[in-house]
Amino acid sequence: MSENKELHGAKFVYDFTEGNKELKDLLGGKGANLAEMTNLGLPVPPGFTITTEACKVYLDSGEEPTALRDEVSAHLDALEARMGKKLGQADNPLLVSVRSGAKFSMPGMMDTVLNIGLSDKSVKGLADQAGDERFAWDSYRRLIQMFGKTVLGVEGDLFEDALEAAKAAKKVTVDTELEAADLKKLVTKFKKIVKTEAGRDFPQDPREQMDLAIKAVFDSWNGDRAKLYRRQERIPHDLGTAVNVCSMVFGNLGPDSGTGVAFTRDPASGHQGVYGDYLQNAQGEDVVAGIRNTVPLAELESIDKKSYDQLMQIMETLENHYKDLCDIEFTIERGQLWMLQTRVGKRTAGAAFRIATQLVDQGLIDEAEALQRVNGAQLAQLMFPRFDEDAKVERVGRGIAASPGAAVGKAVFDSYTAVKWSRSGEKVILVRRETNPDDLDGMIAAEGILTSRGGKTSHAAVVARGMGKTCVCGAEELEVDTKRRRMTVPGGHVVEEGDVISIDGSSGKVYLGEVPVVPSPVVEYFEGRMHAGADDADELVEAVHRIMAFADRKRSLRVRANADNAEDALRARRFGAQGIGLCRTEHMFLGDRRELVERLILADTEAEREESLKALLPLQKKDFVELFSAMDGLPVTIRLLDPPLHEFLPDITELSVRVALAESRQEPHENELRLLQAVHRLHEQNPMLGLRGVRLGLVIPGLFTMQVRAIAEAAAERKNAKGDPRAEIMIPLVGTVQELEIVREEADQVVAEVEAATGTRLKLAIGTMIELPRAALTAGQIAEAAEFFSFGTNDLTQTVWGFSRDDVEASFFTAYLERGIFGVSPFETIDKDGVGSLVKLAAEAGRATRPDLKLGVCGEHGGDPESVHFFHEVGLDYVSCSPFRIPVARLEAGRAASQSAGSDHR
Repeated sequence: MSENKELHGAKFVYDFTEGNKELKDLLGGKGANLAEMTNLGLPVPPGFTITTEACKVYLDSGEEPTALRDEVSAHLDALEARMGKKLGQADNPLLVSVRSGAKFSMPGMMDTVLNIGLSDKSVKGLADQAGDERFAWDSYRRLIQMFGKTVLGVEGDLFEDALEAAKAAKKVTVDTELEAADLKKLVTKFKKIVKTEAGRDFPQDPREQMDLAIKAVFDSWNGDRAKLYRRQERIPHDLGTAVNVCSMVFGNLGPDSGTGVAFTRDPASGHQGVYGDYLQNAQGEDVVAGIRNTVPLAELESIDKKSYDQLMQIMETLENHYKDLCDIEFTIERGQLWMLQTRVGKRTAGAAFRIATQLVDQGLIDEAEALQRVNGAQLAQLMFPRFDEDAKVERVGRGIAASPGAAVGKAVFDSYTAVKWSRSGEKVILVRRETNPDDLDGMIAAEGILTSRGGKTSHAAVVARGMGKTCVCGAEELEVDTKRRRMTVPGGHVVEEGDVISIDGSSGKVYLGEVPVVPSPVVEYFEGRMHAGADDADELVEAVHRIMAFADRKRSLRVRANADNAEDALRARRFGAQGIGLCRTEHMFLGDRRELVERLILADTEAEREESLKALLPLQKKDFVELFSAMDGLPVTIRLLDPPLHEFLPDITELSVRVALAESRQEPHENELRLLQAVHRLHEQNPMLGLRGVRLGLVIPGLFTMQVRAIAEAAAERKNAKGDPRAEIMIPLVGTVQELEIVREEADQVVAEVEAATGTRLKLAIGTMIELPRAALTAGQIAEAAEFFSFGTNDLTQTVWGFSRDDVEASFFTAYLERGIFGVSPFETIDKDGVGSLVKLAAEAGRATRPDLKLGVCGEHGGDPESVHFFHEVGLDYVSCSPFRIPVARLEAGRAASQSAGSDHR
C-alpha cells in the first residue's frame, strides 16, 4: 500500500538534538522530553525518535512509511559515528533500547526492549568492553527475555520460571547472585524457549532485532491493555505512539552502577524532599517491575555522593524549567549519571492541591495556572471518607503509602477473580506480590491494590495514582501466595481469598476485617466544621481552600443545587450553592401524602378533586416556606409535578391479587375493584413518555394551580416576615409553546389573586425545562413564554438517544464501553455532538427571542467536570447539581473560565 498522501515528504525521524517539549503530539511525551533535556545540556544518552505520524501510517495501512527505513538508517549511521561503535559489532558493540512514548503517559501499557544489538557474537565483545563477563551474559538473557515476550509473543512466565529454576539450582534468592556460567546456561535455555514457542530462532542480526522491536512498539498501541488503559483514562485512540531509539547505558555493571526513579516532590503527599527509589547493579525495568525491593533515593548519597549531588541539581533544574513535579528515570554507569526520561509526574489528589499552591507561593505559576493543575475528579476523591483512627482494629502489616484512600474489600489474588467478583457486586482488594501491565483489568475492578513488593515507583503505585485508586506497596511482612490464593501475615494468621481486609493508602497500614470510616476533613471544611487559616487546620484543607478561592474569583458560571427540602438546601448552601436550580416537588408527595395524590388522580367528581387539592395546599405551602427560609436571598427553582402517573398509583399486580383474594373469600372489595378499574384505565405501556409533566397538569384540573398557589402564598408569607424569597416556577416536559402558554396564563392569574389577598407584590419568574428534542428545536418560540430555560439533560439524553436509562445501563452499556462505541456513558458526561448540539441550538435560539433569557442545566451533568466546561463554552448562566457535587462544579467552572481566558489571550 502507498503511504498517506498528506504525509508525502514528511519527516519521520528526529534526533534528540532536534526536538523540544512542545512537540509531544509528534514526538510523544518521552521523545519530546528527552529532546528538551538534551537542549538543557543535561547528560542524555544520544538517540533519535520515530514520530507518531509514522505509527499512524503503519496502523492505518499495515506497512511502515516507505521513507522510514532510510531515515532510520541515516540516524543510526550518525549515532554510530558519534558513539564510535557499530550496532551489534562483534568486538565493540553499540547497543540500543527501543521504547514506546505516547503523548500521554501510559505507564507499562506499551512495549520496551533493552540491549538490542546483542548476539552470540557480540556478547563476548560486550564482556571485553566492560571487563565483566557476568554483566554481558546478564544483559543478553534480558534481551532474549524481553524480545521473546514483547516481539515474538512468547509467554513471559516461561522465562520467569526458567530464571527461578536457575536460582533454585544455585540456592540463591536474587538474580544478582547468579554467576556468568549460570547466565550462559540461562541464555541457552531462553533461546530454546523462543525456538519452541515462536517457531523461529532468536534473531542474531542486530538490525533485524531493531526493526522488529520498532514494529512491536507500534503494534503495542493497539494491545488489549493499552486500549483498556486509554478507555479508563479517556485518552484518544487515534494518537499513536512514538518510538525512541536510545544508546544503552548500563546500571548492571556492578556496585558502582545502578538505576532509579526520582520525584522532585513526594507524589503521594506533595511535600518537598528527596523521594524516589534506587537499585544498585540493575537495569531500569527492575525498579518499576517491583521484583527487587529498592532502597530510598536518599541512600544514594552514601552510596555515590558525586552522582547524588549531580542528580539533586538536575532535579532542581527540571522542576524550575517545567514548573511542576517531575518524574525522572536515571541510570548510573560506573559513576557516570545519565538521564533516561523526565515527565510531569502523576500524583495523588492531595498532592495535586498542595503542589499547586506551593508553586504559586514560589512564584513559578500564577493562580490561573494553579487551577489547571487540579481537577474536579481529584477534589471528589478528597471528599471520600477515611478510616477512623480511634476504631479498634487489628493491624497486620505496613507497606509504602503509594496512593491514598480508605479501601475495604474481599482479598482476591488474580485479576480474573477481581473482575468476576466485582461484576457480581462484591468489593475486592487485589493482592499480588507485584503487579504488571496484565493486571490492569483487576486493578480497575478493585477498590484498592496491595502488593508485598515494590515501592512508590513500581507499576502498581504509578498506575494506581494515575487512576486515583488506593494502593499500598512493598508490604514485606506479608507473604503472598498467589497459587494457593492466600496471604500469611505476621503471627501466622492466614488470609484466604474472600476474607475481608482494609488498606490505608495514606499511611500504608493493612488491617484484618472492615475498618469503619469517618468523614474527610475536606468535607468537614466545606460543611464549616473545620476552618482554613486556624492553627490546627489541616494542610490539605488550606490548599483546597486557596484553590477554591481562586476558582470562585475566576468563574462566570454560577453553581446551584438540586435540593428538595430545607435540610438539603442548608447543606448545599454550606457547600457554596448560589441557589436551588431544581426542587423536585414529586418528592414532597411521597409517604403520608401519597394517598391524597392518589385520591386526586382517581377523583370522579369535581368535588372530590377540590377536596384533595384543599388538603394538599397547606402541606405544599409549608414545604416552600421552609425552603425559602433556608435559601433566603437566593433563587429557588421549583419544578411542578413531573413523574409518570404510575408512581402515584398502586401497583397493578398487587392490586389485582388483593381483588382476586377478596373475591375468593367473598369479602367486600368495592373500593379495591373501583381502584383497579381506574388503574387499568390509566395504565401506560411506556410511562416515561406518557402522562407526565405539563401533560399531567393540563389533564388534571387544579393540580398545577394548587402548586403555584402554594409557592405564591409561601413567598408572600416570607416576604411579609422580612425575608427575601426568590421563587422561580419551572414547567416540566414542555414540547410546544402552546402548552407553556396555557399553564403560564393560569399561573399568572393565581399569582395575581395571591398578591391581591396578601397585599404583597411578588416577582415569580416562570420558565420551563428543555428536555425534549422538539423543545430544543423550537426554543425560539418557547422563549416567547419563558423567562428562563433549564436543560434537563437526563431526559434529553434519553429522548435524543432513544434510551431507557434504567434498562440500557444494565443491558448493553458495558459492551458499548468495552468496544469503544462510548468513551464514557452519555449519562455521565454530556454527548457534545448530539445532546450538546441541541443545548447549544436551544440556547442561541432562546436568546435570539429573549436576550435576557436565563439559562441553566439541572441534570446530573451539572456536576460532571467535563460537562461543566461544555456548559461554560455554550454560555449558560448556571449549573445545578447534588449538594456533594457543588464544590466540584465550582472548581470546574473556575477552571473552565481560566482556560478560556488563556485561550482568548493566546
